[in-house]
Amino acid sequence: MRIAALALVAVLHAGAALADENSDLDMIPGAVTEAPQVSEPPAQARGKLSLEQALAVSGLRDALVVPVPGARTPRWQDRTSLNGRWQWDLGQDVAVTFSDRLNLFARDGLGFGQGRTASNDLREAYATWEAAPRTYVEAGRINLRNGVALGFNPTDFFRAGTLLDQATADPSALRENRLGTLMVRAQHIADWGAVSFAYAPRLFDPTRIGQGATAPLDPHFDRTNAADRWLATLHADVGDIAPELLVYGKDGRTRIGSNISTPIGQQMVVYGEWSGGQSQSLAAEAIAYGIRTGTLPANAPLLPNASTARGFRNDLAVGFAWTGESKVTVNLEYIFHEAGFSRTDWQRWFALGHASPLIGGEMWYERAYAADQQLPVARQQIFLRADWPDGLLRDVDLTALTFVSLDDGSATAQVSAVWNIDRAWTAGAYLGANFGPPRSAYGSLKSALGATMQVIRYF
Repeated sequence: MRIAALALVAVLHAGAALADENSDLDMIPGAVTEAPQVSEPPAQARGKLSLEQALAVSGLRDALVVPVPGARTPRWQDRTSLNGRWQWDLGQDVAVTFSDRLNLFARDGLGFGQGRTASNDLREAYATWEAAPRTYVEAGRINLRNGVALGFNPTDFFRAGTLLDQATADPSALRENRLGTLMVRAQHIADWGAVSFAYAPRLFDPTRIGQGATAPLDPHFDRTNAADRWLATLHADVGDIAPELLVYGKDGRTRIGSNISTPIGQQMVVYGEWSGGQSQSLAAEAIAYGIRTGTLPANAPLLPNASTARGFRNDLAVGFAWTGESKVTVNLEYIFHEAGFSRTDWQRWFALGHASPLIGGEMWYERAYAADQQLPVARQQIFLRADWPDGLLRDVDLTALTFVSLDDGSATAQVSAVWNIDRAWTAGAYLGANFGPPRSAYGSLKSALGATMQVIRYF
């Protein structure tokens, strides 16, 4: 490991809170906020504990155009998790935040006495110091989130390698409950807006995707700190418009981005999010990463794309959020990931993978890499989400969401119902499905149907 220096300036995220981020921790009554409580004297830890039980079952497709190599896909998984988030005030200017989840797994074909079934997810652990009025310095593992969109965030630059097992596929929950990155961050809030700078050092070499932890308490810094990265942001308050400019650097390469949102009337907010920079295609990036980590041989062919050329590529998410009088909120977004698979790429992917099962591992590795980096595989998609608090029945929140590929019309969808029984208990049901013909983005996935039953006890 090596220690890197820091250049400090200051921060804040732009845009309105466009979606209901109904993550497990957000539902904890009296959940602490991330802002330091500078007006209070030193106090004991403030926070909440919850115990979660989540049982997931899957309906699998028997035959795929491109078979998935390796071990058998489990048909069920049970996860018991102890969630906790605390904050301590060490003085009027210093606070410490800690967020963690301890898991115990059982799976189809893997009993409790077989192999590693326990893991720990250290989501956040950082200190906040108010160095001057409205100027904050933070250091530690921080879940730094950027972006105003919901389905995909082109400016959420610290998302790679952070995904954790969740009961829901809702991007809002996935973004909230994930691994943070070890970094130093400074932010300053002014009357005209805010500025920030964050630096995350490289501490480990990149590791294989899906590589198990060396120990149950492994913090997985190799997943979040395998590259030198920095991010500068500038946010301006201009009437009802909330523009933000971001400049991101990773291993000597720079990417720029922007966010903007504005209300239209009393019920609608429109927003846009963009980033662009020099990069290779998704397939080329995946194969290069596989070779670098020793997952793929050095002579692995580039499939389905034929070029490793680096060029300027764009990511875009534009859409709107509309809220009706019945409290229903609908988000509709168009998502464009220029490095993703085009219609021709998909055709070649299925043709090559079907003709030669020996290269199926490489073909699926490209899609596993996209999932690890939390990038869309398809170049163009539509995202639709509807949320209805207290829908149909009081204290029952209903949510439906879907991603639709514009290349082949295939889709993945989820509907959920969460019953907030009282301040101590919550129960949820999540039903998901992947639709489409066998030679399509979502119709080619091993899982056709899925259901998760979840019960949470808050303390």
